[in-house]
Amino acid sequence: MNLFSDIRAVVIASLDAMVAAGTLPEGLDFANVAVEPPRDAAHGDMATNAAMVLAKPAKKNPREIAEALAAKLMADARVALAEVAGPGFLNLRLETGVWSGVVQGALETGTDFGRSDMGAGRKVNVEYVSANPTGPLHVGHTRGAVFGDALASLLDYAGYDVTREYYINDGGAQVDVLARSVYLRYLEAHGQDVAFEDGTYPGDYLVAVGEALKAKVGDAYVGEGEDVWLDDVREFSTDAMMELIRADLASLGVEMDVFYSEKSLYGTGQIEAAIADLKGKDLIYRGTLEPPKGKVPEDWEPREQMLFRSTAHGDDVDRPIQKSDGAWTYFAPDIAYHYDKVQRGFDELIDVFGADHGGYVKRMKAAVSALSDGRVPLDIKLTQLVRLFKNGEPFKMSKRAGTFVTLRDVVDLVGADVTRFVMLTRKQDAPLDFDFAKVLEQSKDNPVFYVQYAHARVCSVLRKAQAEGWGTSDAVLAKVDLSGNTHEAELKLATKLAEWPRLVEIAARTNEPHRIAFYLYELAGELHALWNRGNDVPELRFLQDSESASLPKIALARATAIVISAGLGILGVAPAEEMR
Repeated sequence: MNLFSDIRAVVIASLDAMVAAGTLPEGLDFANVAVEPPRDAAHGDMATNAAMVLAKPAKKNPREIAEALAAKLMADARVALAEVAGPGFLNLRLETGVWSGVVQGALETGTDFGRSDMGAGRKVNVEYVSANPTGPLHVGHTRGAVFGDALASLLDYAGYDVTREYYINDGGAQVDVLARSVYLRYLEAHGQDVAFEDGTYPGDYLVAVGEALKAKVGDAYVGEGEDVWLDDVREFSTDAMMELIRADLASLGVEMDVFYSEKSLYGTGQIEAAIADLKGKDLIYRGTLEPPKGKVPEDWEPREQMLFRSTAHGDDVDRPIQKSDGAWTYFAPDIAYHYDKVQRGFDELIDVFGADHGGYVKRMKAAVSALSDGRVPLDIKLTQLVRLFKNGEPFKMSKRAGTFVTLRDVVDLVGADVTRFVMLTRKQDAPLDFDFAKVLEQSKDNPVFYVQYAHARVCSVLRKAQAEGWGTSDAVLAKVDLSGNTHEAELKLATKLAEWPRLVEIAARTNEPHRIAFYLYELAGELHALWNRGNDVPELRFLQDSESASLPKIALARATAIVISAGLGILGVAPAEEMR
């Protein structure tokens, strides 16, 4: 049930009738006609821009269109008032019975209230985290993990067929460095003194890996050269790190559908196949790039390379894919990996990268556009840094990883639910301040507490009603007469509930799960406001003297809890039944 879509359908039908009557010319495009909440709630329940967007193509005064449209809309039983404002905006007020239908719809469909078929089963691949398998996930990865996971859940809720994917960067030089670092811990496990040179990984997390390697091979690699142990230790170390990363993700409630190895692209012909595809489209050539902008490095020299004509697909410059010595550049396996995604039949691709990957955006979009002949869109979301605070002061935690704060450090301190919700309280491309004291504070300023408290309050009401022996199942509440819920505070809460299905579709369309967190905070605010009004106006309290007087109030509260639970489910947060 999407009330905004329903009323938009009424608007479109009215516009069609105006065309048939000759009030509007034929051939108008109604795609940009919207029905949305007014900027000022005092202006009504909904507003439409129909007259404003159609005035120019219809060659008519927008107020003239708005007045004719208002007359048509007033014929619908749900519309109490259609009022023209300003140059041609049209504000609508709905009959109070409409809001009863919203509450009943939530009670009848449960947490599926707001679920959409907008995605129509389109296959979407969401790749996120994809950290180098060289250590535990750090706090920066945490934000990307939460964002990507919430986005995947949101798209699933909006009707898409979603695959969650982790790209294991195990094909580069960094895994050789990992292997050498583990080898040092292996020697240490044999009682040797070792020194970690610059460029190696000194974190304590590798101590157990070195000991595990000793348990597996004994002293077979002691004193041997890299030619003997490097390949084996690289594989052993990567497997150990991925086991650690999987455990870190599990602690945050993140489960991937696919772990895709970069190493699997090498020596299998997959890179060559992707390049051949581009070459067949005349997008691969040998050429010499212009020098880099700004100060030119002293060791830079013009040289002929194999280049991808990425400028043909929106990039700023063409990109090298093979070095002069014949080795692939880092971009080549990335092309092959996305080629594989396209070949797997995904309709849309989403990559979630850290802020330091801004330079990848245009080249990767160009590659996917070229590989899919423009059929498959790629949306790249960059997640900005997380700054840690405690009581407003920069906070430096103990760093078990050696050089950075880990995901597990954060989860162990505040819990997975708090971590996930807080990571979504800002849009992903804005820096996030994570204050360990603030996120555990029980106040309105802490959005996690504020939303959870709203849900817990409703659960408390239900427990007390059940203790009275009253029927409070959703099936019972859905049949309750709600016509008495007419106070302004009750209607505001019901109106906010009506926004939920529309909000889901907007958030899914823009790939912005933070909108869910923002909405839940606003919805919780309306519930708390109604609760507090009950302190001064007894007839607004959810529990009245009788079952018949209480159930309409309880139905509204329960519908609110259903939507909060659905929204928290998208964010990967468990709703609280009581606050301790």
